[in-house]
Formats: sequence, C-alpha cells, structure tokens
Amino acid sequence: MLRWIDITYMMLLGVTLGLVVTLGAFVAPVVFHANSYIGENLLNHFQMGLVMTAIFVKSNYLLNTTAIAIIVRESYDYKRFIRDRIVLPSAATAVLMIFLFTLYYTKQIVAFQAKGSSVINDPLFQSLHKASEIDFGLLGFSLLLLLGRRLYLQCKG
Repeated sequence: MLRWIDITYMMLLGVTLGLVVTLGAFVAPVVFHANSYIGENLLNHFQMGLVMTAIFVKSNYLLNTTAIAIIVRESYDYKRFIRDRIVLPSAATAVLMIFLFTLYYTKQIVAFQAKGSSVINDPLFQSLHKASEIDFGLLGFSLLLLLGRRLYLQCKG
C-alpha cells in the first residue's frame, strides 16, 4: 500500500515541478510578450501582469495541495525514523517556498495591483516581484531535488 502512496506522491511532485517549469519558462514569457505574438498593442504591461496573476492564483491550489502532501508524507517517514540528508531539507525548502509564494507574494502582488497601473513603477513592487521570482526558482530547484531523491530511494529499494 505504501508503494502506491509513494508513486502517487512522486507523480504529484512531478506534476507540480512541471507546473513550476511551465509557468516560469513558457507561460510568463508568452504572456509578457503577447503583443509581439498578436502583432498589435492590445495589452499594456500592467494588464499582462493581471493575466499572469490570475494564472498564478489558479495554480496556487495545486501548489498548496502539494505542500500539504509533502508535509504529510515526509512527516510519516520522519516519525518512523526514516530520515535522509537530502529529502528533509529539500522538502522543508519546497514547503516554505510554496507557502511564501501562495500565502505572501501572491497576496501582496494582488494588493499592489488593486492600486492601479502606476504600481508597476513602484520600487517596492519591483523588489517584491523580483523576490517572488527568486522564490519560484528555489521552489523549482527544491522540488527537483526532492523528486530526484525520492525516485532514487524508490529504485534503490
């Protein structure tokens, strides 16, 4: 039974890693360069940010579900004294990055956007946005480490 739980858990990690890579490497560049694909200036930078934020708000449901799954699965192993020097830090980092992104950065960015289009020139908004990008990159890296180590441990026996 635990094997099927592990397989489902690793699939969830893989799907979430795929989401992070897709949003960061494909969706964001396309959304923020939409006018070059359309050929007209239909959206300004602020409106593109609103579209991107809406996508991130929807993706936060999967991210939070993954964080809860990581907490439950890794706590189970920790309680059974099955501890790994790579799994525990990467799991903790992934959970921290997920909750920082979904519960702090997304909410702060939405609050800034509610103030209007002039907010994109605010240095505080720009530093918050840059920090959220760094957080998202660390999230992807920690998920990659966690998934890779879990796959290795599963194959090892």
